[in-house]
Amino acid sequence: MHARTRTALFASAAIAATLSLTAVTPALAGPSTSAHAAAVSSAPAPSQGDPRSTTNRVADFYGAYIDSVWDNEDPAAGANAKALRSFYLSAAARKKVAAFEAKEHADGILFAQNVPVKWKVTYTGSGAGHATSLVTLTWSDGKNPEVTKIKVQSDLRTRKITDLAAVR
Repeated sequence: MHARTRTALFASAAIAATLSLTAVTPALAGPSTSAHAAAVSSAPAPSQGDPRSTTNRVADFYGAYIDSVWDNEDPAAGANAKALRSFYLSAAARKKVAAFEAKEHADGILFAQNVPVKWKVTYTGSGAGHATSLVTLTWSDGKNPEVTKIKVQSDLRTRKITDLAAVR
């Protein structure tokens, strides 16, 4: 009986080791050319943020705002875009955006009449109580997509966006 128990123990250990190797081997093999591996490798990097960072707040604002105006058929989209403006923009910035929209008949956050397909926010500096970010909006896919840029200034104390200006 003792020999049988020992044999069964070795057999189950061998099965467990084989199953472990089967599960681990594809990961150890490195990049694959399969369609699944291509889909996984082309997935965007995970997002992260920090509510204390003015640059992250600008990125959060633009991401949520673009989502809202992109989904303009959703009844809540307009109200959400308005609420985002109220939360993220200072009163002076909201007035400047409204003046631009009245004059240009275009969205004063995006400086356009349509909605970009991608966006990126980059910290460009700080001083005198403000931080500056550069928002890059991509308007199409393909080899040579159209891109516009917006300079965004934020108050370091309140983290509110205090100024937006299209970069020419």
